[in-house]
Amino acid sequence: MNNKIILTIIFFSFFALVRGQENSWPLTKCIETALQNNLEIKIRQLEIKRTQKSQNSVLNRMLPIVDLTGQQSYNFGSTIDPASNGRVSSNIQNDNFYLNARTNLIDFSAFANAKKDKITIELAKADKEVIENEYKLQILESFYQALYVQELLKIQKEQFKQAVFNLDRVTKEVAIGSKPQSDLYDMQLSFAEEENRNLESEQLYGIKKLQLFQLMNATAIATEEVVLVNALNESAANDLENTINNPKIQRAELRYQNSLKSVNLERANNLPVLSAYYGYSTFYYTILNNPTGNTDSFKNQLADNKNQQVGIQMNVPIFNGFRNNKKITASKIESEKSKQTIEQEKQELDKQIALEEQNKKNYLQLQKKLNEKQQYAKASLNTTQAKFTNGKVEAILYSSVKNQLLSAEYDVLKNGLQLQYISLKINLLKYNSLKI
Repeated sequence: MNNKIILTIIFFSFFALVRGQENSWPLTKCIETALQNNLEIKIRQLEIKRTQKSQNSVLNRMLPIVDLTGQQSYNFGSTIDPASNGRVSSNIQNDNFYLNARTNLIDFSAFANAKKDKITIELAKADKEVIENEYKLQILESFYQALYVQELLKIQKEQFKQAVFNLDRVTKEVAIGSKPQSDLYDMQLSFAEEENRNLESEQLYGIKKLQLFQLMNATAIATEEVVLVNALNESAANDLENTINNPKIQRAELRYQNSLKSVNLERANNLPVLSAYYGYSTFYYTILNNPTGNTDSFKNQLADNKNQQVGIQMNVPIFNGFRNNKKITASKIESEKSKQTIEQEKQELDKQIALEEQNKKNYLQLQKKLNEKQQYAKASLNTTQAKFTNGKVEAILYSSVKNQLLSAEYDVLKNGLQLQYISLKINLLKYNSLKI
């Protein structure tokens, strides 16, 4: 019997542990879920696959193009007799068959296009990385907004326990006449204010969590049971390299490389193309108004009338109204624009990082002062609590001191979470990573 009880306790403990883990949501889990559910990212993944399937290698571009053509025609009246090649007055049915194959032996545009296709695939991947990075920044901001309200609510609930105890004690002391009725009114007012404040925080917490999970496209999850986990690996602070790895800069660099390949592609149109070709043809004819004529059979005519042609052709562009030269010039200008875009993205990133670094520096300077203020507020509340218990201070003064501690704890909490948020934001901007 005892073994059954122990097994039951273990089972329910394990179930509660698993369920708790399911309801615990650290930042990494939120981002992973968001990336899996985001439709725009899924569309970009399909675009990468489409681009990969559209790529043609140099060998693929050099493979021959083979065409098989069949043609049937009717000639009435004065026409050419295919047998004698002379003009006759007859109605003739003529069937022609052609097999043609052509391949480029030397084609510089094929090489340029193949190189351009590879960069196009990398560009599609870079577009996806940019969207993911911007999406991570949105999730990061929403997560810390909800986390701040959650931690704030913990502080309020902890202080509310003391408010319940003090209200109960003052009620009893007023009942026995050791405290005036005014103290009870003051304590009831303070208690009602804390109740309202807690309710507002709970409502705001529910909204912030709902907004977070809506942003993650995880609307099927019951957010009322979700607990956000503030789990950061601060030991990984030096794991990141100093090299900037921002997706927008990488995309701008790929666009510049792609523009250079476009210039090479336009230049390739001015270069000669060496082609080889092969042709096979045959035909069948019959005189329609002379069914008793000596027209050979279909099989014999196809064998007797066959013709083959093999050749090599060199196509050298000489003059096309300077259209290619204009396209080359336009491609060079587009390439220069792409190069300037790289510098523009770097400048924008540097400005944004510099601003966030300054914010981080300010929060670090403020943290020490806020910790000192919190310590003073705690000490003040401890002495005021003792005085209030002994009846040396009124309830209104006690409530004021208690609110000062609550405000100090708010400030410490907010400043600490802001430091974490900005550190993570800087790393997402610099390295596209959450490590701090």
